[in-house]
Amino acid sequence: MGRLFGTDGVRGIANSELTPELAFRLGKAGAYVLGKEGQRPVVIIGKDTRVSGDMLEDAISAGILAMGGNVIKIGVLPTPAVAYLVRYFHADAGVVISASHNPFEYNGIKFFNSDGFKLDDEIEDEIEDIILRNTDVHTNITGELLGRSLEANEDALSLYAEFLKGTVDVNLVGMKLVIDCANGAAYQVAERVFRELGAKVTVLFNEPNGHNINDKCGSTHPEKLQAAVIREKADIGLAFDGDADRLIAVDEKGKILDGDQMIYICAKMLEKAGKLKDHLVTATVMSNIGFHKAIESIGAKVETTQVGDRYVLESMLKTGCVIGGEQSGHIIFLNHTTTGDGILSALQLLQAIKQSGKKPSELSKEITIYPQILKNAKIKNEHKKNYMEHPEVKSEIEKMEKIMGGKGRVLIRPSGTEPLVRVMLEGENIEQITTLAEDLATLITKFLS
Repeated sequence: MGRLFGTDGVRGIANSELTPELAFRLGKAGAYVLGKEGQRPVVIIGKDTRVSGDMLEDAISAGILAMGGNVIKIGVLPTPAVAYLVRYFHADAGVVISASHNPFEYNGIKFFNSDGFKLDDEIEDEIEDIILRNTDVHTNITGELLGRSLEANEDALSLYAEFLKGTVDVNLVGMKLVIDCANGAAYQVAERVFRELGAKVTVLFNEPNGHNINDKCGSTHPEKLQAAVIREKADIGLAFDGDADRLIAVDEKGKILDGDQMIYICAKMLEKAGKLKDHLVTATVMSNIGFHKAIESIGAKVETTQVGDRYVLESMLKTGCVIGGEQSGHIIFLNHTTTGDGILSALQLLQAIKQSGKKPSELSKEITIYPQILKNAKIKNEHKKNYMEHPEVKSEIEKMEKIMGGKGRVLIRPSGTEPLVRVMLEGENIEQITTLAEDLATLITKFLS
């Protein structure tokens, strides 16, 4: 068995790679590591709408109960709801059963700590080590020491909905929305929140059947949302992914707003209100040049991290930055919550739009998005850390940057799972950067494969 934890928990095809046996062992090891010594740990468990969710929920629950932990099952709710409710119920940990934007046959398990943050690498390693070494952590837990499945004394969905509404101080009366729930975890709570704030809402893909999550819908497939926004003459469209921790928006003209554009619009609102701490925004190396220029135009600056929302969060915790995220729509509002939250991000975006008095298309025009081209170059694994040291590669990159004359950039980063590097070029002329990207990928493959 190879490494279990990836960048976002343990994932795989349900009942093949991610089996009930593995979920049971994760429950036992997680309860052992995350429980406070001498106390019975309490773990919140939430899931998305995949057919395998019930199986994995029962299996991981059994593992936690076998270690003497208690579980509170909150049912189908977004990933960020679990992060919030862990704090609300003063639980020791949270578990989310979801594979985010992946097809329904996949599933995943990830943990949150008692503060609602994803686990540090060291804690994941400790849990993983127990499983891979097949360590017996069952320390004579029988009889009255076994855990129980508890009933929450308050409705989890209502608690989360009230929390979300409390993150904005404007109502949505007069706004016409179309929302795409991806047949996923947001299918109940999203519509409720927007309607209770006064918006007129048309809902797409909110009839999950266990198999249709993310199926040609949601944040990775916004085409039907775009068409619906135009058809309904809506002010904006909002698309979530399967576990509703990310958001992609569509303006009133049917044009997509990605994470860079939404972060800029919200950062401008925060800066105007004096709430953008140290005039700082956090983004990854993949953030667009146009995004950086737009942030600078409002008197702020960008802190850049590796690709991945966990790296964005790590940086934000160090700097105190209150907003950060990725192009994919993972946006963290650290003054409100501990993880990406698609519905919360949508509410902040709607507040920014309403306060500005402008249409979404007008706000998005304030940021010029430069074309980006991504190509893969196959290389040997031993070169994944030293590709920039090769003289031919280094020289070619310098030559390309001169050709673009300061109006573009070259970014190369290794794949975390495959023997290749990803070559990204960004610039004003898409034909030019496409040719340059292809040439560079070919050169890297020639010398390093």
